[in-house]
Amino acid sequence: MMNFIELIILAAIWGASFLFMRIGAPEFGPIVLAALRVSIGSLVLLPALRTAAARAQLRQFIGPLLILGLTNSALPFCLFAYSTLALDAGFDSILNATTPLWGALIAYLWLRAPLTRIQVLGLTSGLIGVIILVVGRMNEAETATEPSVPLSLAIGAVLSATLLYAFAANYSKQRLATVAPNLVAFSSQFFAAIILLPLAWLYWPQQPIAASTWFAVSALGILCSGVAYLLYFRLVAHAGPSYAMSVAFLVPIFGTLWGVSFLGEQVTTFMLVGCTIILVGTGLASGKIKRLTFSVTRR
Repeated sequence: MMNFIELIILAAIWGASFLFMRIGAPEFGPIVLAALRVSIGSLVLLPALRTAAARAQLRQFIGPLLILGLTNSALPFCLFAYSTLALDAGFDSILNATTPLWGALIAYLWLRAPLTRIQVLGLTSGLIGVIILVVGRMNEAETATEPSVPLSLAIGAVLSATLLYAFAANYSKQRLATVAPNLVAFSSQFFAAIILLPLAWLYWPQQPIAASTWFAVSALGILCSGVAYLLYFRLVAHAGPSYAMSVAFLVPIFGTLWGVSFLGEQVTTFMLVGCTIILVGTGLASGKIKRLTFSVTRR
């Protein structure tokens, strides 16, 4: 029961990250927001370096950990923050669920991991779900106010971010399997901060920042990049990685819920249909749904 409660809390926290980015990105800008997020997150995760063994692993794997920081945090966090300048939190969180789809595809193309027929069906279904979601959003945009960034670029940014997440997961599995998980989590944030902080200094906003925005950024760093990782790896240890990764199915629910509750976002039919198809496709492609069973009752 405790594992289930922690899974719900983790999904609620990660779902809230899209809300906080929607609040923080317009004032800070994508790069500065991402830099603050990973800097705060790395401070929360700093206890990962408390042992000499952890510090030795950091030195030994500094190259792969730097690549992980770039592809798992620095670039995708900037891309997601950029996308929230035009996309709703709920919409973003649904597209985020495509990460396991790209993960299965990258594993097939790069690592030559075989794909079953069910996984191919999942990839196809997920792609159809994305198309439905995007077409619906484009139709809504025809009657909506023009966003600050082009809608097509915002959607492309989200899908690029999830593709990077998928690459980072496969890369980590190949190059960092022997590294302590909490050290991987810290390094992902720490090296992303090293990459982004010089850019943040260049793009620091000139106008005063509202206190509510600072609160959102603090929550993004402390909760969504710090506490969430600690919860995630606690679940991995206590319930197994497969159970922990099932959080991907719950994040869109909370991302949409927080957007509706705090930002007044609308849930459309296209979002519901697209989300359902994407999640089913993700389940099939990632192996969460291992087979389709059709029962026929003989009369």
